[in-house]
Amino acid sequence: MPDTTPLLDTAFWITSGIIILLLMFSAFFSGSETALTAASRGKLRRQADKGDKGAQSALDVTEDTERLIGAVLLGNNLVNILAASLATALFTRLFGDGGIALATLVMTLLVLVFAEVLPKTYAITNPETAAARVSPIIQIVVTVFSPIITEIRWFVRLVLRGFGVKIDDDCPMLAVREEIAGAISLGHSEGVVKKEDRDRILGALDLNERTVEEIMLHRSKIEMIDVGNKPREVLAQCLASAHTRLPLFRDAPDNVIGIIHAKDLLRAIHEILRKEDASLDDLKGFDVLDVAKKPYFVPETTTLDDQMRQFLRRHTHFALVVDEYGSLQGLITLEDILEEIVGEITDEFDKNDEPGIDKTEDGQFVVEGAMTIRDLNRTMDWSLPDEEAVTVAGLVIHESQMIPAEGQVFSFHGFRFEVLARQDNRIMKLKIRPL
Repeated sequence: MPDTTPLLDTAFWITSGIIILLLMFSAFFSGSETALTAASRGKLRRQADKGDKGAQSALDVTEDTERLIGAVLLGNNLVNILAASLATALFTRLFGDGGIALATLVMTLLVLVFAEVLPKTYAITNPETAAARVSPIIQIVVTVFSPIITEIRWFVRLVLRGFGVKIDDDCPMLAVREEIAGAISLGHSEGVVKKEDRDRILGALDLNERTVEEIMLHRSKIEMIDVGNKPREVLAQCLASAHTRLPLFRDAPDNVIGIIHAKDLLRAIHEILRKEDASLDDLKGFDVLDVAKKPYFVPETTTLDDQMRQFLRRHTHFALVVDEYGSLQGLITLEDILEEIVGEITDEFDKNDEPGIDKTEDGQFVVEGAMTIRDLNRTMDWSLPDEEAVTVAGLVIHESQMIPAEGQVFSFHGFRFEVLARQDNRIMKLKIRPL
């Protein structure tokens, strides 16, 4: 007896309605995933500070990115698979065995257009607004699916461990510093961010990663005063110096016993010479240590960020750097740290003796060995590694595992290095060009 059941009966319309509803759920999950992952947490934080509860909810739900993505993908896959199964059953009933291929084609088009492209395009145009709107519902979804997601995460880690991949549970999914640095570098490469702005921002971000050893003035270049000198000689040296603070040493330069400020010295001498019948002979009994300040020593491994905070807390701008044995290695000032952010700071008293870069006619660059790798990278926009060495000369010595002679040539890290001048065991000048 033939089947007289109408094809477009109540079951047909109910199934069609459920499929449409599932596609709407799929669109919601797809758009939510795009909005919550693309939204700027900085913008959401500003909106939350103004009292936007949706923005605060979005911040809360994106704290655990892995759990959020897992819940959204679980919900999206559930509704997509269920919609495809119902569509296959419906089309098979209408068109027989040929309905399977037709259902696959129709559902692929519907899911692609209405459940993927359309909602994601809308979400990406204004991700913060979309994230604030969907986050309350997504928060419920994450809470409901949380037990399942926990088991899935455990299983995924187990499978990855089998392939030798280990995931640290305490490792954040998004590193804020790397995210900012990457965005700034990308903006510079696209011409949106100027090189000077990029260097300043990245310089500020790097303060916690760099130590005073990397930027200090080496002890061989420190200008010092011997406390055994006559007061006239001390005064003359202070007046001739371009610096206002000078270390005082006794017997040996490593034995620093005080710091003299030019203002303190001049005030003290002025008090002696302002008296009636005063003469330069009255300076014979003057002891420079009477107006000197106690030296401030810091370890060479101190980060620039910590040292800057110490300078501000102690109301001082000058520190002597020592190694683990207490031996003097150099000195550092607050200005040195600020120069890592804003670039070289000079005044009318500064000598133009900073290591420079000269370009030759054949397109190569002559660099002084004492120039820091960081300064060279910032000036030339290169990316030479500075983990194992601070100066360009130090990098060549580290890579060659020797003290090169004049004329020797090395190639590493995509650059050619030629030693132009050497004094004793120090490399004075190098010629560099990218390979």
